[in-house]
Amino acid sequence: MEKLLFVTGNQNKVKEIKAILGDTIQLIGLEEVGWTNEIPETTGTIQGNSLQKANTVFEKLGINCFAEDTGLEVDILNGEPGVDSAIYAGEHKNASDNMALLLKKMDGEMKRSAQFRTVITLILNGEQQFFEGICRGHIAEKKSGEGGFGYDPIFIPENYSLSFGQLSPRVKNQISHRGKAVAQLIQYLKNML
Repeated sequence: MEKLLFVTGNQNKVKEIKAILGDTIQLIGLEEVGWTNEIPETTGTIQGNSLQKANTVFEKLGINCFAEDTGLEVDILNGEPGVDSAIYAGEHKNASDNMALLLKKMDGEMKRSAQFRTVITLILNGEQQFFEGICRGHIAEKKSGEGGFGYDPIFIPENYSLSFGQLSPRVKNQISHRGKAVAQLIQYLKNML
């Protein structure tokens, strides 16, 4: 069984993707390789940050790995918060503060279309591959639901009336930006292994 390192400190993300991958690949997280260093995200783009994280770990450990970066892009705000989604309201990375700031900026705005975008960078035997997932939708006027994380309680995906915060994890994973990018990653890995 091949080993693949997911460049994240979030064990919930590791568990989620382990469940999707099944027994084909042994997925490990940064915790399992003893990585405690801060990983830079300084490129100013979602794809650039994803690549930077994967490269940083691959260069130090030489292990096949993948990293992802995700942003919420609101059309009327010219793509804000975008690459700064996690720190939109400040470096303290507070999801409630981020949502409050976004809702304040959009107060009274009728055009509320937005998208979540995820880019995964895979480094397999030194070769880089990119996988992108996009989920279109709109920003709700107020928070709904306790599920998910980040902006999920205010993002309503296309063809749904419930926010990501209200949808079941199974439904969210089928239609989400991250789910779409991971599906491409899995298909690629199945073809390679």
